[in-house]
Amino acid sequence: MTSTTGTAPTSSKKEVRKVILSSYLGSAIEYYDFLLYATASALVFPHVFFTDLSPVAGTIASYGTFAAGYLARPLGGAIFGHFGDKLGRKKMLILSMLIMGIASTLIGCVPDANIIGSWGAVILILLRVCQGIAVGGEWGGAALMALEHTSGGKRGFAASFTNAGAPTGAALGTFVMGIANSSMSEHDFLAWGWRIPFLVSFVLLIVGLVIRATVSESPLFLASMKEASKKDAQKPKLPLWQVLKAPKPLIFTMLAGCSGFALQVVQSTFAVGYATDHGLARPNVLYAFAAASVLQIGFILLFARISDSIGRRPMMVAGLVLFIAYLYPMFWLLRSGNLFLVFLAFTVSLGLHAMMFGPLAAFVAEQFGTSERYTGASLGYQLATLLGAGFTPTIITALYGSDQNLNSVLWYLIGLSVVSIIFILLTRETKDRDLMVERV
Repeated sequence: MTSTTGTAPTSSKKEVRKVILSSYLGSAIEYYDFLLYATASALVFPHVFFTDLSPVAGTIASYGTFAAGYLARPLGGAIFGHFGDKLGRKKMLILSMLIMGIASTLIGCVPDANIIGSWGAVILILLRVCQGIAVGGEWGGAALMALEHTSGGKRGFAASFTNAGAPTGAALGTFVMGIANSSMSEHDFLAWGWRIPFLVSFVLLIVGLVIRATVSESPLFLASMKEASKKDAQKPKLPLWQVLKAPKPLIFTMLAGCSGFALQVVQSTFAVGYATDHGLARPNVLYAFAAASVLQIGFILLFARISDSIGRRPMMVAGLVLFIAYLYPMFWLLRSGNLFLVFLAFTVSLGLHAMMFGPLAAFVAEQFGTSERYTGASLGYQLATLLGAGFTPTIITALYGSDQNLNSVLWYLIGLSVVSIIFILLTRETKDRDLMVERV
Protein backbone atom coordinates (compact mmCIF):
# COMPACT_ATOMS: atom_id res chain seq x y z
CA MET A 1 0.00 0.00 0.00
CA THR A 2 1.05 3.60 -0.47
CA SER A 3 0.55 6.45 1.91
CA THR A 4 0.95 10.16 2.12
CA THR A 5 3.56 11.25 4.63
CA GLY A 6 2.97 13.00 7.90
CA THR A 7 0.08 13.10 10.30
CA ALA A 8 -3.48 13.42 9.09
CA PRO A 9 -4.54 17.09 9.35
CA THR A 10 -7.42 17.94 11.66
CA SER A 11 -9.98 20.73 11.88
CA SER A 12 -11.21 22.52 14.98
CA LYS A 13 -14.38 21.22 16.60
CA LYS A 14 -16.18 24.41 15.63
CA GLU A 15 -15.22 24.01 11.99
CA VAL A 16 -16.17 20.32 12.01
CA ARG A 17 -19.64 21.15 13.32
CA LYS A 18 -20.00 23.88 10.71
CA VAL A 19 -18.98 21.56 7.88
CA ILE A 20 -21.29 18.77 9.07
CA LEU A 21 -24.22 21.21 9.32
CA SER A 22 -23.42 22.51 5.84
CA SER A 23 -23.31 18.99 4.41
CA TYR A 24 -26.61 18.13 6.06
CA LEU A 25 -28.51 21.26 5.02
CA GLY A 26 -27.03 21.31 1.52
CA SER A 27 -27.87 17.66 1.00
CA ALA A 28 -31.40 18.21 2.32
CA ILE A 29 -31.96 21.02 -0.17
CA GLU A 30 -30.65 19.00 -3.12
CA TYR A 31 -32.65 15.92 -2.17
CA TYR A 32 -35.75 18.06 -1.71
CA ASP A 33 -35.42 18.88 -5.39
CA PHE A 34 -34.48 15.38 -6.53
CA LEU A 35 -37.00 13.36 -4.49
CA LEU A 36 -39.82 15.86 -5.01
CA TYR A 37 -39.76 14.60 -8.59
CA ALA A 38 -40.34 11.05 -7.31
CA THR A 39 -43.59 12.06 -5.64
CA ALA A 40 -44.70 14.08 -8.65
CA SER A 41 -43.89 11.21 -11.03
CA ALA A 42 -46.26 8.96 -9.07
CA LEU A 43 -49.10 11.40 -8.41
CA VAL A 44 -48.98 14.22 -10.98
CA PHE A 45 -47.01 13.66 -14.18
CA PRO A 46 -49.13 10.77 -15.58
CA HIS A 47 -52.13 13.17 -15.54
CA VAL A 48 -50.25 16.21 -16.86
CA PHE A 49 -47.67 15.04 -19.41
CA PHE A 50 -48.93 11.57 -20.45
CA THR A 51 -52.67 12.13 -20.79
CA ASP A 52 -52.96 10.16 -24.07
CA LEU A 53 -51.89 6.90 -22.37
CA SER A 54 -53.76 4.43 -20.19
CA PRO A 55 -53.31 4.91 -16.41
CA VAL A 56 -50.77 2.06 -16.12
CA ALA A 57 -48.88 3.06 -19.27
CA GLY A 58 -48.88 6.70 -18.17
CA THR A 59 -47.42 5.78 -14.79
CA ILE A 60 -44.72 3.64 -16.43
CA ALA A 61 -43.85 6.46 -18.85
CA SER A 62 -43.70 8.93 -15.95
CA TYR A 63 -41.37 6.62 -14.03
CA GLY A 64 -39.26 6.46 -17.20
CA THR A 65 -38.57 10.18 -16.94
CA PHE A 66 -37.84 9.60 -13.25
CA ALA A 67 -35.26 6.95 -14.24
CA ALA A 68 -33.52 9.45 -16.55
CA GLY A 69 -32.23 11.27 -13.49
CA TYR A 70 -30.69 8.09 -12.14
CA LEU A 71 -29.07 7.34 -15.50
CA ALA A 72 -27.40 10.75 -15.35
CA ARG A 73 -26.16 10.42 -11.77
CA PRO A 74 -23.04 8.31 -12.57
CA LEU A 75 -22.14 10.83 -15.28
CA GLY A 76 -22.41 13.59 -12.70
CA GLY A 77 -20.33 11.53 -10.28
CA ALA A 78 -17.57 11.09 -12.86
CA ILE A 79 -17.52 14.75 -13.94
CA PHE A 80 -17.76 16.34 -10.51
CA GLY A 81 -15.55 13.62 -9.02
CA HIS A 82 -12.75 14.38 -11.46
CA PHE A 83 -12.76 18.10 -10.79
CA GLY A 84 -13.41 17.56 -7.08
CA ASP A 85 -10.25 15.46 -6.85
CA LYS A 86 -8.31 18.02 -8.88
CA LEU A 87 -9.70 21.40 -7.83
CA GLY A 88 -11.34 20.75 -4.47
CA ARG A 89 -14.57 19.55 -2.89
CA LYS A 90 -16.04 22.97 -2.04
CA LYS A 91 -16.11 24.41 -5.58
CA MET A 92 -17.96 21.39 -6.92
CA LEU A 93 -20.54 21.47 -4.14
CA ILE A 94 -21.46 25.06 -4.99
CA LEU A 95 -21.71 24.27 -8.71
CA SER A 96 -23.82 21.15 -8.20
CA MET A 97 -26.30 23.06 -6.05
CA LEU A 98 -26.57 25.82 -8.66
CA ILE A 99 -27.41 23.33 -11.42
CA MET A 100 -29.93 21.46 -9.27
CA GLY A 101 -31.75 24.58 -8.11
CA ILE A 102 -32.11 26.03 -11.61
CA ALA A 103 -33.27 22.72 -13.13
CA SER A 104 -35.86 22.13 -10.39
CA THR A 105 -37.25 25.65 -10.71
CA LEU A 106 -37.60 25.21 -14.46
CA ILE A 107 -39.49 21.92 -14.00
CA GLY A 108 -42.19 23.96 -12.30
CA CYS A 109 -42.45 26.07 -15.46
CA VAL A 110 -42.80 23.31 -18.09
CA PRO A 111 -46.12 23.64 -20.00
CA ASP A 112 -48.34 20.58 -19.85
CA ALA A 113 -49.38 18.29 -22.70
CA ASN A 114 -52.49 20.33 -23.46
CA ILE A 115 -50.30 23.28 -24.46
CA ILE A 116 -47.18 21.87 -26.14
CA GLY A 117 -48.01 18.19 -26.51
CA SER A 118 -45.15 15.71 -26.22
CA TRP A 119 -42.55 18.48 -26.03
CA GLY A 120 -43.46 18.89 -22.38
CA ALA A 121 -42.25 15.35 -21.65
CA VAL A 122 -39.07 15.97 -23.67
CA ILE A 123 -38.23 19.12 -21.71
CA LEU A 124 -39.06 17.28 -18.49
CA ILE A 125 -36.55 14.55 -19.33
CA LEU A 126 -33.80 17.07 -20.17
CA LEU A 127 -34.29 18.89 -16.88
CA ARG A 128 -34.41 15.58 -15.01
CA VAL A 129 -31.03 14.69 -16.56
CA CYS A 130 -29.64 18.00 -15.27
CA GLN A 131 -30.98 17.10 -11.82
CA GLY A 132 -29.26 13.71 -12.04
CA ILE A 133 -25.91 15.21 -13.01
CA ALA A 134 -26.14 17.70 -10.15
CA VAL A 135 -27.05 15.21 -7.43
CA GLY A 136 -24.42 12.83 -8.83
CA GLY A 137 -21.81 15.41 -7.92
CA GLU A 138 -23.47 16.62 -4.73
CA TRP A 139 -23.41 13.48 -2.63
CA GLY A 140 -19.70 12.72 -2.98
CA GLY A 141 -18.59 16.24 -2.13
CA ALA A 142 -20.92 16.59 0.86
CA ALA A 143 -20.02 13.18 2.30
CA LEU A 144 -16.29 13.73 1.83
CA MET A 145 -16.33 17.19 3.38
CA ALA A 146 -17.90 15.75 6.54
CA LEU A 147 -15.72 12.62 6.51
CA GLU A 148 -12.40 14.36 5.80
CA HIS A 149 -12.85 17.05 8.43
CA THR A 150 -13.56 14.48 11.16
CA SER A 151 -11.05 12.49 13.21
CA GLY A 152 -11.17 8.70 13.37
CA GLY A 153 -13.80 7.05 15.53
CA LYS A 154 -16.63 9.38 14.53
CA ARG A 155 -16.41 9.31 10.75
CA GLY A 156 -19.50 7.20 10.23
CA PHE A 157 -21.57 9.55 12.36
CA ALA A 158 -20.21 12.66 10.60
CA ALA A 159 -20.69 11.32 7.08
CA SER A 160 -24.20 10.09 7.88
CA PHE A 161 -25.44 13.68 8.11
CA THR A 162 -25.18 13.77 4.32
CA ASN A 163 -27.44 10.72 4.02
CA ALA A 164 -29.74 12.18 6.67
CA GLY A 165 -30.29 15.01 4.23
CA ALA A 166 -32.18 12.62 1.94
CA PRO A 167 -35.15 11.91 4.28
CA THR A 168 -35.09 15.55 5.37
CA GLY A 169 -35.44 16.65 1.77
CA ALA A 170 -38.04 13.95 1.12
CA ALA A 171 -40.08 15.04 4.13
CA LEU A 172 -39.88 18.71 3.21
CA GLY A 173 -40.85 18.02 -0.39
CA THR A 174 -43.69 15.72 0.61
CA PHE A 175 -45.05 18.21 3.15
CA VAL A 176 -44.98 21.03 0.59
CA MET A 177 -46.60 18.85 -2.07
CA GLY A 178 -49.18 17.64 0.44
CA ILE A 179 -50.07 21.20 1.48
CA ALA A 180 -50.45 22.22 -2.16
CA ASN A 181 -52.64 19.19 -2.83
CA SER A 182 -54.91 19.59 0.19
CA SER A 183 -55.37 23.35 -0.07
CA MET A 184 -57.06 23.31 -3.48
CA SER A 185 -59.31 21.23 -5.68
CA GLU A 186 -57.93 18.24 -7.59
CA HIS A 187 -58.43 20.15 -10.85
CA ASP A 188 -56.47 23.19 -9.66
CA PHE A 189 -53.74 21.03 -8.16
CA LEU A 190 -53.14 19.17 -11.43
CA ALA A 191 -53.51 22.37 -13.46
CA TRP A 192 -51.01 24.53 -11.57
CA GLY A 193 -50.78 23.73 -7.84
CA TRP A 194 -48.18 20.99 -8.25
CA ARG A 195 -45.78 23.59 -9.65
CA ILE A 196 -45.49 25.50 -6.37
CA PRO A 197 -43.15 23.01 -4.62
CA PHE A 198 -40.78 23.14 -7.60
CA LEU A 199 -40.77 26.94 -7.70
CA VAL A 200 -39.88 26.97 -3.99
CA SER A 201 -36.56 25.43 -5.12
CA PHE A 202 -35.30 28.86 -6.15
CA VAL A 203 -35.60 30.16 -2.59
CA LEU A 204 -33.86 27.07 -1.24
CA LEU A 205 -31.11 27.54 -3.85
CA ILE A 206 -30.23 30.97 -2.46
CA VAL A 207 -30.14 29.61 1.10
CA GLY A 208 -27.98 26.66 0.06
CA LEU A 209 -25.43 28.78 -1.82
CA VAL A 210 -24.96 31.02 1.23
CA ILE A 211 -24.42 27.96 3.45
CA ARG A 212 -21.94 26.31 1.09
CA ALA A 213 -19.87 29.49 0.63
CA THR A 214 -18.99 29.70 4.33
CA VAL A 215 -17.18 26.37 4.87
CA SER A 216 -13.49 25.59 4.50
CA GLU A 217 -11.94 23.13 2.07
CA SER A 218 -11.21 19.56 3.16
CA PRO A 219 -7.90 19.42 5.11
CA LEU A 220 -7.16 15.94 3.74
CA PHE A 221 -7.58 17.21 0.17
CA LEU A 222 -5.28 20.17 0.85
CA ALA A 223 -2.68 17.84 2.40
CA SER A 224 -2.93 15.50 -0.58
CA MET A 225 -2.39 18.39 -3.01
CA LYS A 226 0.61 19.59 -1.00
CA GLU A 227 2.11 16.11 -1.08
CA ALA A 228 1.49 15.84 -4.83
CA SER A 229 3.24 19.18 -5.44
CA LYS A 230 6.43 17.71 -3.94
CA LYS A 231 6.38 15.10 -6.68
CA ASP A 232 5.93 17.49 -9.59
CA ALA A 233 8.25 15.42 -11.75
CA GLN A 234 5.71 12.61 -11.71
CA LYS A 235 2.95 12.79 -14.32
CA PRO A 236 -0.39 13.66 -12.66
CA LYS A 237 -2.79 10.75 -12.45
CA LEU A 238 -6.31 10.87 -13.78
CA PRO A 239 -8.65 10.08 -10.84
CA LEU A 240 -11.03 8.07 -13.01
CA TRP A 241 -8.17 5.95 -14.33
CA GLN A 242 -6.94 5.32 -10.79
CA VAL A 243 -10.39 4.00 -9.91
CA LEU A 244 -10.93 1.91 -13.04
CA LYS A 245 -7.50 0.25 -13.13
CA ALA A 246 -8.28 -1.34 -9.75
CA PRO A 247 -12.11 -1.59 -9.97
CA LYS A 248 -12.83 -3.99 -7.11
CA PRO A 249 -13.85 -1.28 -4.56
CA LEU A 250 -16.05 0.39 -7.19
CA ILE A 251 -17.84 -2.83 -8.18
CA PHE A 252 -18.27 -4.06 -4.62
CA THR A 253 -19.64 -0.77 -3.25
CA MET A 254 -22.00 -0.49 -6.22
CA LEU A 255 -23.51 -3.94 -5.63
CA ALA A 256 -23.41 -3.62 -1.83
CA GLY A 257 -25.45 -0.43 -1.90
CA CYS A 258 -27.95 -1.06 -4.70
CA SER A 259 -30.72 -2.66 -2.61
CA GLY A 260 -30.73 0.22 -0.13
CA PHE A 261 -31.77 2.58 -2.90
CA ALA A 262 -34.36 0.17 -4.26
CA LEU A 263 -35.99 -0.08 -0.84
CA GLN A 264 -35.82 3.69 -0.45
CA VAL A 265 -37.44 4.58 -3.76
CA VAL A 266 -40.14 1.92 -3.43
CA GLN A 267 -41.42 3.70 -0.34
CA SER A 268 -41.51 7.18 -1.89
CA THR A 269 -43.21 6.01 -5.10
CA PHE A 270 -44.92 2.61 -5.23
CA ALA A 271 -45.78 2.33 -1.51
CA VAL A 272 -47.35 5.82 -1.46
CA GLY A 273 -49.48 4.92 -4.46
CA TYR A 274 -50.29 1.48 -2.99
CA ALA A 275 -51.65 2.98 0.23
CA THR A 276 -53.62 5.57 -1.75
CA ASP A 277 -55.16 2.86 -3.93
CA HIS A 278 -56.35 1.02 -0.81
CA GLY A 279 -58.64 3.66 0.58
CA LEU A 280 -56.65 6.56 2.05
CA ALA A 281 -56.70 10.10 0.72
CA ARG A 282 -53.52 11.09 -1.09
CA PRO A 283 -52.64 14.04 1.21
CA ASN A 284 -52.96 11.82 4.30
CA VAL A 285 -50.59 9.23 2.84
CA LEU A 286 -48.11 11.95 1.91
CA TYR A 287 -48.20 13.38 5.43
CA ALA A 288 -47.74 9.91 6.96
CA PHE A 289 -44.71 9.27 4.78
CA ALA A 290 -43.27 12.72 5.49
CA ALA A 291 -43.68 12.29 9.26
CA ALA A 292 -41.99 8.88 9.12
CA SER A 293 -39.16 10.42 7.05
CA VAL A 294 -38.55 12.97 9.81
CA LEU A 295 -38.20 10.14 12.34
CA GLN A 296 -35.80 8.35 10.00
CA ILE A 297 -33.31 11.20 10.34
CA GLY A 298 -32.68 10.21 13.95
CA PHE A 299 -32.42 6.53 13.04
CA ILE A 300 -29.81 7.26 10.35
CA LEU A 301 -27.61 9.20 12.76
CA LEU A 302 -28.06 6.61 15.53
CA PHE A 303 -27.16 3.57 13.45
CA ALA A 304 -24.23 5.35 11.82
CA ARG A 305 -22.88 6.22 15.27
CA ILE A 306 -23.24 2.58 16.36
CA SER A 307 -21.36 1.52 13.21
CA ASP A 308 -18.37 3.56 14.44
CA SER A 309 -18.15 1.01 17.26
CA ILE A 310 -19.28 -2.32 15.81
CA GLY A 311 -18.42 -1.74 12.15
CA ARG A 312 -20.25 -0.79 8.98
CA ARG A 313 -20.83 -4.32 7.69
CA PRO A 314 -22.69 -5.87 10.68
CA MET A 315 -25.09 -2.93 10.88
CA MET A 316 -25.83 -2.88 7.15
CA VAL A 317 -26.35 -6.65 6.88
CA ALA A 318 -28.64 -6.67 9.92
CA GLY A 319 -30.76 -3.91 8.40
CA LEU A 320 -31.22 -5.75 5.12
CA VAL A 321 -32.06 -9.07 6.76
CA LEU A 322 -34.68 -7.42 8.98
CA PHE A 323 -36.13 -5.50 6.03
CA ILE A 324 -36.55 -8.72 4.03
CA ALA A 325 -38.49 -10.20 6.97
CA TYR A 326 -40.63 -7.05 7.18
CA LEU A 327 -41.61 -6.72 3.51
CA TYR A 328 -44.87 -8.70 3.66
CA PRO A 329 -46.07 -7.13 6.95
CA MET A 330 -45.28 -3.69 5.51
CA PHE A 331 -47.60 -4.13 2.55
CA TRP A 332 -50.28 -5.62 4.80
CA LEU A 333 -50.19 -2.45 6.88
CA LEU A 334 -50.17 -0.22 3.79
CA ARG A 335 -53.38 -1.77 2.45
CA SER A 336 -55.18 -1.59 5.80
CA GLY A 337 -56.88 1.71 4.97
CA ASN A 338 -55.99 2.90 8.48
CA LEU A 339 -53.89 6.07 8.64
CA PHE A 340 -52.09 5.14 11.86
CA LEU A 341 -51.16 1.70 10.53
CA VAL A 342 -49.87 3.25 7.30
CA PHE A 343 -47.77 5.68 9.32
CA LEU A 344 -46.49 2.72 11.37
CA ALA A 345 -45.65 0.85 8.16
CA PHE A 346 -43.55 3.76 6.89
CA THR A 347 -41.91 4.38 10.28
CA VAL A 348 -40.73 0.79 10.75
CA SER A 349 -39.62 0.40 7.14
CA LEU A 350 -37.64 3.65 7.15
CA GLY A 351 -36.14 2.74 10.54
CA LEU A 352 -34.91 -0.60 9.20
CA HIS A 353 -33.69 1.09 6.04
CA ALA A 354 -31.65 3.49 8.21
CA MET A 355 -29.63 0.56 9.55
CA MET A 356 -28.23 0.14 6.06
CA PHE A 357 -28.41 3.74 4.86
CA GLY A 358 -26.84 5.37 7.93
CA PRO A 359 -23.39 3.72 7.69
CA LEU A 360 -23.45 3.68 3.87
CA ALA A 361 -21.83 7.09 3.31
CA ALA A 362 -18.72 6.23 5.32
CA PHE A 363 -18.71 2.63 4.02
CA VAL A 364 -18.46 3.82 0.42
CA ALA A 365 -16.09 6.76 0.91
CA GLU A 366 -13.62 4.81 3.07
CA GLN A 367 -12.92 2.38 0.22
CA PHE A 368 -10.86 4.94 -1.74
CA GLY A 369 -7.70 7.02 -1.33
CA THR A 370 -7.81 10.81 -1.00
CA SER A 371 -6.55 11.57 -4.52
CA GLU A 372 -9.36 9.49 -6.06
CA ARG A 373 -11.96 9.50 -3.27
CA TYR A 374 -14.41 12.00 -4.78
CA THR A 375 -14.41 10.13 -8.10
CA GLY A 376 -14.49 6.62 -6.63
CA ALA A 377 -17.06 7.28 -3.93
CA SER A 378 -19.32 9.26 -6.25
CA LEU A 379 -19.24 6.61 -8.98
CA GLY A 380 -19.74 3.72 -6.57
CA TYR A 381 -22.64 5.43 -4.84
CA GLN A 382 -24.31 6.70 -8.01
CA LEU A 383 -23.98 3.40 -9.86
CA ALA A 384 -25.62 1.79 -6.84
CA THR A 385 -28.51 4.25 -7.11
CA LEU A 386 -28.82 3.52 -10.82
CA LEU A 387 -28.96 -0.24 -10.28
CA GLY A 388 -31.17 -0.08 -7.23
CA ALA A 389 -33.44 2.92 -7.74
CA GLY A 390 -33.25 4.07 -11.35
CA PHE A 391 -35.52 1.44 -12.84
CA THR A 392 -37.14 -0.03 -9.73
CA PRO A 393 -40.38 2.02 -9.91
CA THR A 394 -40.82 1.07 -13.58
CA ILE A 395 -40.00 -2.60 -12.97
CA ILE A 396 -42.26 -2.87 -9.94
CA THR A 397 -45.15 -1.14 -11.69
CA ALA A 398 -44.77 -3.57 -14.59
CA LEU A 399 -44.53 -6.58 -12.24
CA TYR A 400 -47.55 -5.46 -10.26
CA GLY A 401 -49.43 -4.61 -13.44
CA SER A 402 -53.13 -5.01 -13.96
CA ASP A 403 -53.31 -8.33 -12.07
CA GLN A 404 -51.83 -6.70 -8.91
CA ASN A 405 -49.34 -9.49 -8.30
CA LEU A 406 -47.60 -8.38 -5.10
CA ASN A 407 -45.53 -11.57 -4.74
CA SER A 408 -43.43 -10.75 -7.80
CA VAL A 409 -42.70 -7.32 -6.29
CA LEU A 410 -41.59 -8.92 -3.02
CA TRP A 411 -39.30 -11.43 -4.74
CA TYR A 412 -37.68 -8.68 -6.78
CA LEU A 413 -36.86 -6.66 -3.65
CA ILE A 414 -35.66 -9.77 -1.80
CA GLY A 415 -33.35 -10.69 -4.70
CA LEU A 416 -31.72 -7.26 -4.73
CA SER A 417 -31.29 -7.36 -0.94
CA VAL A 418 -29.55 -10.75 -1.07
CA VAL A 419 -27.12 -9.45 -3.71
CA SER A 420 -26.22 -6.52 -1.47
CA ILE A 421 -25.76 -8.73 1.59
CA ILE A 422 -23.30 -10.93 -0.31
CA PHE A 423 -21.16 -8.01 -1.48
CA ILE A 424 -21.21 -6.26 1.88
CA LEU A 425 -19.80 -9.44 3.41
CA LEU A 426 -17.16 -9.65 0.65
CA THR A 427 -15.98 -6.08 1.31
CA ARG A 428 -13.37 -5.31 3.96
CA GLU A 429 -14.38 -3.49 7.13
CA THR A 430 -13.14 0.12 6.99
CA LYS A 431 -14.22 1.84 10.21
CA ASP A 432 -10.62 1.93 11.50
CA ARG A 433 -8.92 2.61 8.18
CA ASP A 434 -6.27 5.36 8.04
CA LEU A 435 -7.60 7.78 5.41
CA MET A 436 -4.08 9.05 4.68
CA VAL A 437 -3.34 5.64 3.15
CA GLU A 438 -4.04 5.87 -0.57
CA ARG A 439 -4.66 2.18 -1.22
CA VAL A 440 -5.94 -0.54 1.08
